[in-house]
Amino acid sequence: MMDLKTYEKSVAASNEGKPMAKMPLLSWDLYSVFLRTLMGAQKDLSLLNQLSKVYKWNVAFDFDDELKENDAILVTDTNLQIVFASHGIAEMSGYKPDEVIGNSPKMFQGVATSSEKRAEINKAISDKTSFETTLTNYRKNGEPYECHIRSFPIFNKKGELTHFIALERAA
Repeated sequence: MMDLKTYEKSVAASNEGKPMAKMPLLSWDLYSVFLRTLMGAQKDLSLLNQLSKVYKWNVAFDFDDELKENDAILVTDTNLQIVFASHGIAEMSGYKPDEVIGNSPKMFQGVATSSEKRAEINKAISDKTSFETTLTNYRKNGEPYECHIRSFPIFNKKGELTHFIALERAA
């Protein structure tokens, strides 16, 4: 089990500069779920910031806000292979982040995924433009769900395309 100092550091980092109401700890089970979620978000934020620095992304995203506002964030390389998946992907799709890394986002599509929406997405990707759409995706167990996606090409400071980022919410 994680020690209390790790918890306190994670909470402090997450809430830096924000007013915080203190709540009594009612259950160690609730505490551990909250701590795992908080630490997952901190790890996601750290990995996104590392990707941004390594590839010298020219972006204005506040990744902390995006992680809070979206169920999942996926980053693909220019070959459309997933290189990053936030921890939220597990709750939304049933796949753990390490299960989707190296795959194409098409792994979430199936028979009920609109071919028109797929064509729109493919055109935006080939044109290196952003898009926003809602389409039918599939969970790991085969259950369909509606997924709202906002996606953007990511360029480095030299103007070269390096990645695509998709901000996703279950619709």
